Amino acid sequence: MAAFHGVWSLAGFTGAAIGTVMLGQGFDPVAHFLLIGGVVLLGLLVCWPFTLREDRTAETRAPIFARPDKALLTLGIIAFCCMVCEGAMFDWSGIYFKKVVLAQDAWVGAGYTAFMGTMAGSRFVADQIVHRFGMKNVLRLSGVLTASGLLLAVLLPALPMAILGFLLVGFGVSSVVPLVYSAAGRASTMSPGVALAAVSTVGFLGFLIGPQLIGLVAGVVSLRLSFAIIAIMGLCITIVASRAKV
Repeated sequence: MAAFHGVWSLAGFTGAAIGTVMLGQGFDPVAHFLLIGGVVLLGLLVCWPFTLREDRTAETRAPIFARPDKALLTLGIIAFCCMVCEGAMFDWSGIYFKKVVLAQDAWVGAGYTAFMGTMAGSRFVADQIVHRFGMKNVLRLSGVLTASGLLLAVLLPALPMAILGFLLVGFGVSSVVPLVYSAAGRASTMSPGVALAAVSTVGFLGFLIGPQLIGLVAGVVSLRLSFAIIAIMGLCITIVASRAKV
């Protein structure tokens, strides 16, 4: 599952790297978007013949969504905390580097690129690490790395240290969602598909809330404080994972 998510992260890293180069070279955004849109369209045309036309293993009587039990809700909370941090990286990393780190235009996307790079790379080896050290230990460490990276970027907002901090955040969040989804798929209280839907629904609320929370706090106080608050969510991953039955 982690390696499967790694392919998605690799695409995000590639997009971030291309965007950073385009921005640094002053490339016209319209031409940039048209070029990438063309590449995506070509990829869709190539892959279309290999897509599934129907799900032959679908459970016709399974509910679309079911209320998660305590174990699944715990997994959902872990995913929620992680996705709050991911949402912050996706939507605010460039602004943080521009407004707080005061990076030059060519380096504004460096933090996001660093984050996506370590998140993608770590996911390709996460399965082996989990088999060796166990899911709970990996989740605990993930929370610590996420919080440490965010706090490093907040306390020492110089370009090298901010990049290092975002690298740590990428390492931290890389395994959390794939591991939580894997655990949800092994649930015994409901079908795997319904369990995964319940957990992912709770988790994706973090994507919606995280960026909004940062914007609210940044508007009232400062962007640095908002990132410090997001770091608390990283610690929550460690705390909740310590109590979870995974």
